[in-house]
Amino acid sequence: MLKAYGRKWFRKLFHRRVIVIILLLVQIISIMYFVISGSIVSQTISVVLTLLSLVVVLYIVSKKDKGAYKLTWVIQILLFPLFGGLMYLLFNFQTSTRKSSRRLAQIEKNTRPLFYAHDDGYDKAREQIPDVLTQIRYLQQFAGFPIYTNTSTNYLPSGEQKLEVLLEELKRAEHYIFLEYFIIQEGVMWNKILEILKQKAQEGVKVRVIYDDMGCFLLLPKDYPKILQSYGIECAVFNPFKPFLTVMQNNRDHRKIVVIDGKVAFTGGVNLADEYINVKVKHGHWKDAAIMVQGKAAWSFTLMFLQMWEFCKNVKEDYMIYYPWKDAECDVPDDGFVQPYADSPMDNENVGEHVYLQIINNAKDYVYIYTPYLIIDDSMISALTLAAKSGVDVRIVTPHKWDKWVIHMTTRSYYRELIKAGVKVYEYSKGFLHAKTFVSDDTTATVGTTNLDFRSLYLHFECGVWMHSSRAVMQVKDDFLQTLPGCQQITLKDCSTNMFMTLFQEVLRIFAPLM
Repeated sequence: MLKAYGRKWFRKLFHRRVIVIILLLVQIISIMYFVISGSIVSQTISVVLTLLSLVVVLYIVSKKDKGAYKLTWVIQILLFPLFGGLMYLLFNFQTSTRKSSRRLAQIEKNTRPLFYAHDDGYDKAREQIPDVLTQIRYLQQFAGFPIYTNTSTNYLPSGEQKLEVLLEELKRAEHYIFLEYFIIQEGVMWNKILEILKQKAQEGVKVRVIYDDMGCFLLLPKDYPKILQSYGIECAVFNPFKPFLTVMQNNRDHRKIVVIDGKVAFTGGVNLADEYINVKVKHGHWKDAAIMVQGKAAWSFTLMFLQMWEFCKNVKEDYMIYYPWKDAECDVPDDGFVQPYADSPMDNENVGEHVYLQIINNAKDYVYIYTPYLIIDDSMISALTLAAKSGVDVRIVTPHKWDKWVIHMTTRSYYRELIKAGVKVYEYSKGFLHAKTFVSDDTTATVGTTNLDFRSLYLHFECGVWMHSSRAVMQVKDDFLQTLPGCQQITLKDCSTNMFMTLFQEVLRIFAPLM
């Protein structure tokens, strides 16, 4: 019976993936045929497309955008003058993309006041931590994410520890459980969680799951929402992958969020698959990190989830029925200041990048960074190198064993420039490091989902928690220092390569925004 189900599941999965790939190839081949067929029509089309590419280049140069993106597109159009301009238009000017952006903007506008459903900690922060008030003001007054007291934090330095704590918290759920993940894969980790979700759904707890279709493209069957529905679990699939050339397919939901009754929330780098808890070994030991918040700040994550749910399901939500403090005050004691934040690629505001830049720019003594990828633009390079040149101890840990060779080679192309400026770069020798954390000066830290790469910083939906004077700040620092002995420090000599590899890495950096 199990074997028959397994074969059926594989056939469904294979069938869907093959159709999508074939349809994409048909589109690309059709465009190429019309251009190179040699007919009078194709010659006319070639002239028109070449002129179109010229106009597109002028538009790109004048556009307010990241310089690296401009350079990448201009080079592509110069290399492929016939297709480059057309591809840019196909990827960037589509009705569906604009409609989605407007709809999400309206959802965020309608729900922004709800983030302030209870008193925030801004006045107290202004009195007690004025040195970082610019960071707090940016997130609260511009981006719309309040800073909270009455919140405790607990840093979880591995997927195994996150799973252990998460399972216990899920069992305590009384009203609702919300999960939003980039990757969910059937196995030991997800099956343990799913058993609790099924039980809670039977008890009358509202259980909702959002997963990203691209992240789970080869991991879950197309009808998985129906399977979850049969357990009493509501499910939404973010941005279902369609066989059409569209920029929307670049915008993925890379968040990892769990919310329990609006009182407890988790985020961080850990997805729901077995490699994240080292049950399945893919790239050596998997090092990751997560954060649990309890108290008022969990409300922000509740709203982030509900915004995405409304966007995916296209239904109007009554957000305030999920507010946990209607009948009683939050009794969680203060644990410093906690400010959850989210980032969207549809609003032209790079919240995650700005959080990182402000931590670097405000650092006086040190900044310690975990990131699985290090593919950054000039503004981030300048911030890191200026901090190091100014006497700040800047240390970055990346993986030694890669999950994507090209990405890893691109990451290594940035080492030389950073090391020359005084930045200390390490690689996690035991395997793959997937955590995304910053900690600075024993006072400030952030734990979230945003990698130091173009895709995370500018193209994905992301989230994180900024903290000041919280217990988790020193937990993040301690984890970093305890991990460091298991890392290899990279020297300039290690960065030495032959002429061909150096040239290859420089070419990779040109196309880094597409990675």
